[in-house]
Amino acid sequence: MVQYNPLQYLPTEEDLPDSDDTPVDNELQNLLPALLRGILSLLWAEHMDWFLGVNMGVYYELGKPAIVPDGFLSLGVPRRKRNRGRLSYVIWQEQVVPQLVLEIVSQTPGGEYDDKMTKYAAIGVLYYVIYNPDYTRRDKHESFEVYRLVNEVYVQQVGNPVWMPEIGLGIGCDQGTHDGWTQEWLYWYDQNGKKFPTPENIIEQERQRADEAQQQLIDLIAKLQERGIDPDQL
Repeated sequence: MVQYNPLQYLPTEEDLPDSDDTPVDNELQNLLPALLRGILSLLWAEHMDWFLGVNMGVYYELGKPAIVPDGFLSLGVPRRKRNRGRLSYVIWQEQVVPQLVLEIVSQTPGGEYDDKMTKYAAIGVLYYVIYNPDYTRRDKHESFEVYRLVNEVYVQQVGNPVWMPEIGLGIGCDQGTHDGWTQEWLYWYDQNGKKFPTPENIIEQERQRADEAQQQLIDLIAKLQERGIDPDQL
């Protein structure tokens, strides 16, 4: 694991670029981690000690450029920092290594199975998730893989979803609809393998409740009128 010297002067996020300015390969690289963040915003709404970054630079060692995961989750850090929020995630400032990193494989190979895996292991990221729905034959890997750091080496975990006890969440992939787009998405799960609802699920549930309440009111009014009772006179 990379060691940090808190007594040494180190640059802050204000001194460092906020990304590597490399554009994402496709919009799913934004939408997938953003959906995970949206689910957590509902699930952990009362908790302010977590942060999920999307395509944000992570600085892990002085003098080296940031690595920019598609998504990463850190527990035990402030959810909000100042009015502008974080410019980047600087490990020697935060004093917390992200517990989970997500990489979504692109048309152009990005070293997800070699260089990045080695780097995340050296940093000490506990869980490394690789989502590769389109290039499994090319890369000779499964479409969804979760690795756990064991003795500084990543060991692939079995299952979909995969429960991560240190984080208190499971992660997996399943068919669903998000942003009007029906396809496979990444979701959070509980220990029993039950998928946590998305913001759209909550909105739909509330709409159904409102429709049911409206129908119940209509039925009640009809029954009163059948009995010769004017609801407006009640």
